Amino acid sequence: MREQFPILQREVNGYPLVYLDNAATTQKPQVVIDAMNHYYSNSNANVHRAVHTLAGEATDGYEACRTTLKKRFNAEKVIITGGTTEAINLVAHAWGRSNLSPGDAVVLTEMEHHSDIVPWQMLAKELEIELRYVPVREDLTLDMEILEASLEGAKLVCVVHISNVLGVCNPVEKIISLAKQNGAKVLLDAAQSVPHQSVNFQELGADFMAFSAHKMCGPTGIGALLVASDVFEEMEPFMGGGDMIETVSIRGSTYQTNEHKFEAGTPKIAEAIGWNAALEWMDNIDLESEHSRLLTLARWLSKELRSMGMTVYGRHDDNDAAVVSFLHPTMNSEDLAHLLDARGYAVRTGHHCAQPLLERLKITGTVRASLYFYNSKEEVENFVKQLSDILERFA
Repeated sequence: MREQFPILQREVNGYPLVYLDNAATTQKPQVVIDAMNHYYSNSNANVHRAVHTLAGEATDGYEACRTTLKKRFNAEKVIITGGTTEAINLVAHAWGRSNLSPGDAVVLTEMEHHSDIVPWQMLAKELEIELRYVPVREDLTLDMEILEASLEGAKLVCVVHISNVLGVCNPVEKIISLAKQNGAKVLLDAAQSVPHQSVNFQELGADFMAFSAHKMCGPTGIGALLVASDVFEEMEPFMGGGDMIETVSIRGSTYQTNEHKFEAGTPKIAEAIGWNAALEWMDNIDLESEHSRLLTLARWLSKELRSMGMTVYGRHDDNDAAVVSFLHPTMNSEDLAHLLDARGYAVRTGHHCAQPLLERLKITGTVRASLYFYNSKEEVENFVKQLSDILERFA
């Protein structure tokens, strides 16, 4: 598989690149690059509202991505966005402003990415809504008792499916069920889950689900918001302009009634075509088998790191992701990452846009190695060997 990814053929600092930063973004197979290049070389045009050949080809390519997403995730409404962050902000503006009032409560968790906290904090200042935060327990799981107690009177629950720091998969089926019993809508941040597992949106029962292309071998700058059909009707547009209108006059405007209502302006055409190619490429991947393989590697890596004196933040249960966050007791994380980079290993350091979670863990950051389809057992074993050598020489 590695040979299908051009970037993985390069060297970094004289060493073969070993890319272990997949929770931040994944690499792109040649078919994705080719699809985007083909569009720009052969079909570049704006979508919709034109009858010439290029516009038709561009429109077909763009809308094919939406069709593929609907089929893959069993969703009736798919709004194409700039990514997970934009998708969550879209919920805050297009649904939150129209359906939340002063005193209403939104339930969040300490495990959330900043993109699922900050928009609600901004809206809370504007609308005077209440934000309730569900804590993370010592075993790195959400406190379900507090979550259930927080649901009384809540209008919306925002929960991350899989933590980008811990790899912990939250019991979203149970959370959605509890929320529905209390009359609350649910927004699911699936940025870290859909690259690794099959998700049936309608069966799951969430009202909104946000995710990005670039974490599943697609381009950067594009993502999607899946919306339940009944909730879609409760949303009001928050960006005005071309493509989202039905009619415009000096007396007022009317809007589209489909997903275009929330896609003002020239959309992400090349990115949609590239994402569609990535989704078709992923159809050849056995997600269940790959999940098992990568989780086995993550468990082995965690065990080895602990034997080297590291603190590993994760449990790696059967449904968790192959994300391994760790700290050395004395060595600075960024120094360690620089030394790994000098040997061709790409890992992530810092707070991973999850400062409330790290505050709960009483740390300011971690080193994070995260695995994807093109990572091999040999790469992980060599990572441990190189890390051991670095510690012997520098720690």
